[in-house]
Amino acid sequence: MDTNGHRSAAPVLEQLEDRFPAQPHDDGRQERGSAVADLAGEFGAELVRAIRTGLAQGNSSSCEPRGPSRLSWYAFATEYAQAHWPGRAAKTRDEVSEALTAVTTAMLWDVPGRPTREVLRRALRHWAFVLPGAGQEAMGAEDRLVLQWVAKASRPLVDLHDPVLARDVLESLRRKLDGGEAAVETMRRKRKVLVHALHYAVERGELGSHPLAKIRWRVPKPAGVVDPRVVANPYQARDLLNAVSYVGGYRRARGRRLVGFFAGMYYAGLRPEEAVAAALPDCRLPDTGWGRLIVHRTRPQAGKRWTDSGEYHDDRGLKNRPPGDVRVVPLPPYLVALWREDVATFGTADDGRLFFSESGRVLTYTTYHRVWNEARSLGLPPALTSTPIAKRPYDLRHSALSTWLCAGADPAEVAQRAGNSVEVLLSRYAKCLYDRQSINNQRIEGLLSAYDQSPKEEAA
Repeated sequence: MDTNGHRSAAPVLEQLEDRFPAQPHDDGRQERGSAVADLAGEFGAELVRAIRTGLAQGNSSSCEPRGPSRLSWYAFATEYAQAHWPGRAAKTRDEVSEALTAVTTAMLWDVPGRPTREVLRRALRHWAFVLPGAGQEAMGAEDRLVLQWVAKASRPLVDLHDPVLARDVLESLRRKLDGGEAAVETMRRKRKVLVHALHYAVERGELGSHPLAKIRWRVPKPAGVVDPRVVANPYQARDLLNAVSYVGGYRRARGRRLVGFFAGMYYAGLRPEEAVAAALPDCRLPDTGWGRLIVHRTRPQAGKRWTDSGEYHDDRGLKNRPPGDVRVVPLPPYLVALWREDVATFGTADDGRLFFSESGRVLTYTTYHRVWNEARSLGLPPALTSTPIAKRPYDLRHSALSTWLCAGADPAEVAQRAGNSVEVLLSRYAKCLYDRQSINNQRIEGLLSAYDQSPKEEAA
């Protein structure tokens, strides 16, 4: 004990000195020095834990140094998920759970009683890394037993310092449920969560150094530019929007009530979650001329399990913007007239939203994607339906921004309307400026044609 009654860290220091005695200088191999450094890092973490334990126990004489951390990966992962739950976006919580589930599955011993892959994943995804929210049902008996098995079968957190195991865990991030290779962005997202979680373990003193620091494992770089094949030209976009109105029966109006929704993505460059949240009080829709929409709210779909409210949709501000930030988006006359007609025909939701389901609820991903898929088969020639052109509703936004840039609009203004930086805008849409290429080709061709005539012909 020290003079303040706190337990001394001397026993841990003595263990550290015993493990690493002073030795004369030699020419030992670099690998041995690296291994010693790793061990020293773990003993440093042990020292932090011992000091923390002594401070927490105060005058208690029953507390002894913990020794090397015996915390399992599963226990640590649940602690990490709970610590990083408050204040996070619902989509972020979902992505963290997905990544921790993949790593946890790779960190299990092969012990008797292992559940099937589907049951194991369900228990981990639905319960292990979730903070119960409003209206969430109770955990079933089967899932509870599965998580008890996981707690017993989980390997220790410090095992990740084994480079073979660490690489196996990273490789597991490449695989989808069916065994195929996951998308590059999915791999990057999962690796980012794992790296951040292990930094948290170092910060908490559970690890002395980051286990992945010396693992040379890289995720391929994602395609940073929009595929020009998905971009619809103005004629194709018009035909697709017209086709939306023919989806479903006239009285039920499955398609008619979504024409303005899709038009907002094309004519105003809105993201789907921004169009879902667009409300009449935030609009100026004059009888003639351009209008305006103040975008300040988004309703991304995440699922009841991940939102604080227990609803399918989260309620957030603008993407990658500080809370309370707004964006002013001009609305062309055609879109103004279309939205005015929608309000006159269908009214608004209780909270003023322009677009909503037949029962007045927030539009779901499934609802508008199903309508869009049917509209593509109606509005595109048969030869184009199997191509990537406007395959997703989000591609309407890509088409909008590409069209504005091709029209010669100021990139800074386009970026402001779209909610992007100028650098991101120009880098993502560099390959989509096919109209500018055509214009420049015509200018070059005209210049070369002028020199096709001989000087004598010009003089005559």
